[in-house]
Amino acid sequence: MDLGIAGRWAVVCASSKGLGRACAEALAAEGVNVVINGRDQASLDATSAKLSAAHPDIAVRAVTADLSTSSGRAELLGACPQPDILVTNNAGPQPGSLLDTDDAAFSLALEGHFFAPIALVRAVIGGMRDRRFGRVVNITSAMVASPNPLMAASSGARTGLTAVMKGLQRLTVADNVTINQLLPERIDSGRQQQLAALEAAALGISVDAARQRQAASIAAGRLGRPAEVGAACAFLCSAHAGYISGVSLRLDGGSFPGLL
Repeated sequence: MDLGIAGRWAVVCASSKGLGRACAEALAAEGVNVVINGRDQASLDATSAKLSAAHPDIAVRAVTADLSTSSGRAELLGACPQPDILVTNNAGPQPGSLLDTDDAAFSLALEGHFFAPIALVRAVIGGMRDRRFGRVVNITSAMVASPNPLMAASSGARTGLTAVMKGLQRLTVADNVTINQLLPERIDSGRQQQLAALEAAALGISVDAARQRQAASIAAGRLGRPAEVGAACAFLCSAHAGYISGVSLRLDGGSFPGLL
């Protein structure tokens, strides 16, 4: 299927690795020019080189910036002030229950996973509405729909973002500007490797055993692949997805126990 977005411009946050990179790769494969971002220069350079080599007909711009800061966000949008597509993303907050998470940790989570994406959306949404095309995809977490007691900061910040975006999209969708969320769970990325290492240390088991426990917790019996997240993101950004807005799409291998 031709997604109908070749030649568009996308800003993909935290895309030097992991799920952000998978989204950038999927969009680039559709002929979308991409602005990628990260804080690790080596990873960002490697991703930029790979995208440029695989897709020589598109433009790839790489911006090293910390998007939890206003200066970092300004630098990112300076590389593409009027994107057609915005994918917000950030490294996950530190795991911990409410009782183990102090105010400073909550503040960090809110800055990176609530205030930063809101600021980016606010900066670009007007132009999208004026041009009558825009796609915003926020990568959040399955913790929004199924809060985990050991992921308090993640659940709190990302649920707040989801609520704000759900309301905002009612003002924008008539202008062909959609806003949706992806809720990944147990995707085989660096984040899952980090969580596996923490689980292994807590339980006194090997990291491989912890990863097997992760896979067994998913109804599909396996971890998700980053490319599957990228493909879902690309479709939500497509010309065919103009009637899909305000959705929180779970990418959890069928594990959500509820109906809605």
